[in-house]
Amino acid sequence: MTAARSPVRLRQLADALTLTRAAMGLPLIVSLSAGLEGVAWLLLLAGALSDWLDGLLARRAGGGSVWGARLDPLTDKILIAAPLLWLGAAGRLPLWAIWLLLARELLISGWRAAERSGGPASLTGKAKTVLQFASLLLLLWPGSWGAGAVVSDLHRLGWWLFWPSLVLALSSAAGYLRQR
Repeated sequence: MTAARSPVRLRQLADALTLTRAAMGLPLIVSLSAGLEGVAWLLLLAGALSDWLDGLLARRAGGGSVWGARLDPLTDKILIAAPLLWLGAAGRLPLWAIWLLLARELLISGWRAAERSGGPASLTGKAKTVLQFASLLLLLWPGSWGAGAVVSDLHRLGWWLFWPSLVLALSSAAGYLRQR
């Protein structure tokens, strides 16, 4: 195996992507607040793609680092919480649903902190994350990127995808807690 593809190097790349994704939360919320919808959308897309890529690299390395296993879900929460809070403040998603999601994330983060392995993500948890990213990307689709009716339809589709992501979030939380 070449040095560039060694398990240690792949884990380091995965961890670097995780750190980069963690740093995207603040520019994302600033972009949304400043009305830079396209920049915010691209940051969220880059975050979603880097989440997929760091997972791929960790799997190719035979498993990620314990540090990465702990940090990766936290960075997802940062990247997803920023637009959720903005959408709630804008009245585009109900605050009670956002509160429920954020409470779930805090609960699971506490559970993961108590796990020596960092509490690897379940299949339901991974599906929840994919659905959340898809929902948020649709909800945040910039108004200038298409005809009004098309943008409205994309926003509506994102709104409808948000609800199954909430159900998956609660379902996966129950699964994690049953493991204790």
